[in-house]
Amino acid sequence: MDNASSFMMTLFRKARRYARKLWVRVVLIGLLAVLAVALSQWVELYVPDTLSRSLDGAAADRLLQLIASAMLAVTIFSITVMVSVYQSSSTQWTPRVHRLIMQDRTTQNTLAVFIGAYVYALLGIILRELGVYDDDHAFVLFWMTVFVLAIIVVYLIRWVLHLQGFGQLTNTTRQVEAVTRARFNERLQTPCLGAMPLVHDAPESAKTLNAWDSGYIQCIYPEAMNTLAKECDVTLYMTRDIGSYVFAESPVLYVDRADNIRDWESFCEQIREMLVLSDLRSYDQDPRFGLLVLGEIGSKALSPGINDPGTAIDIITRIGRILSAYKDEQNATPDTPLDHLYVAPLDPIDLMRDGFGTLARDGVAVVEVQQMLQQTLGNLIGNPDPKLSAAACDFAQESLARALKATAFEPDRDRICASAHPEVRGENK
Repeated sequence: MDNASSFMMTLFRKARRYARKLWVRVVLIGLLAVLAVALSQWVELYVPDTLSRSLDGAAADRLLQLIASAMLAVTIFSITVMVSVYQSSSTQWTPRVHRLIMQDRTTQNTLAVFIGAYVYALLGIILRELGVYDDDHAFVLFWMTVFVLAIIVVYLIRWVLHLQGFGQLTNTTRQVEAVTRARFNERLQTPCLGAMPLVHDAPESAKTLNAWDSGYIQCIYPEAMNTLAKECDVTLYMTRDIGSYVFAESPVLYVDRADNIRDWESFCEQIREMLVLSDLRSYDQDPRFGLLVLGEIGSKALSPGINDPGTAIDIITRIGRILSAYKDEQNATPDTPLDHLYVAPLDPIDLMRDGFGTLARDGVAVVEVQQMLQQTLGNLIGNPDPKLSAAACDFAQESLARALKATAFEPDRDRICASAHPEVRGENK
């Protein structure tokens, strides 16, 4: 991969991260509002005088006043709804899920449109008061305001329809599943983030690059890291998975042929910009985090205060759907691999424990949950990928042994065993 391609991919990854932030969308829509006001003044120059005088400026004033007053109230109401949903989702399900709800596109776009319309109305009122738009040249401003009103109505309808399921459990679990599946498939389509699979330890001669702070490995920019390593004629080995927690001064990367680097401090400074450490995990490049969040939702549903095994069963099926797409990254090499960077492939054992671990433990005494868990794991045992099949078999045996030990009633034990894969039942007889 050349430097230009590496730069574009890195820029795309950074732009995608910032595009999920509310303030970015608000700023962009606000700039469009300013552009709309300026554009209406420019178009007015080409409108015939007879047509421009066909509408009185008072008509535009009434619309601008309506937008300014209504958008302020609607925006405050929408923000109140958002905060309420964030708090309730954190309390009812898991604090990790509210950050995904905060990135909801419909909510962010609606708020951005409301605030942008408010900015547009304020600018229009100010320019009218300053005399930039007099009564004889308010034709384009009026119809531009009508167009803005039409956009507001469309987004208001979308917002009302969205509120019908916003923050509800079913909608939330669908969101988490959709994001996790998208990131999981994205990872499998670019195995090991496009780098070479790290299946062995880093060379003993490799120099350690220690973490500069304590935190989770939130994301990396593999194209930029590979380009830097290629320029320095070194090879980077990333032995820690994305989502792993690293302590300050502990190894986060290994650099082979580090003697080729002329300025080690400058090299480390550039790596810090390409490997993001944070106090929070992110769904980007970290499908294991999505599985963990799904497992937490199911585990919370099994708590005595909620006592909802149906949600736990639903979560088990969602996790099973995601994991069924697994393919061994070691057997899939990208068309143009980043040959100066090695990244460890996803371990199916870790995926099992992230998704099903809390459910298998917290739902050990719920027969229906254990039945669905064994059925789902049995289907994963039949997966064509041998590593996923073996990991599912091992986890199913462990979960069945735990469930049988916690279940005293013999008919319940029989039902759980009947739901298990024949190979799993044979190991637990």
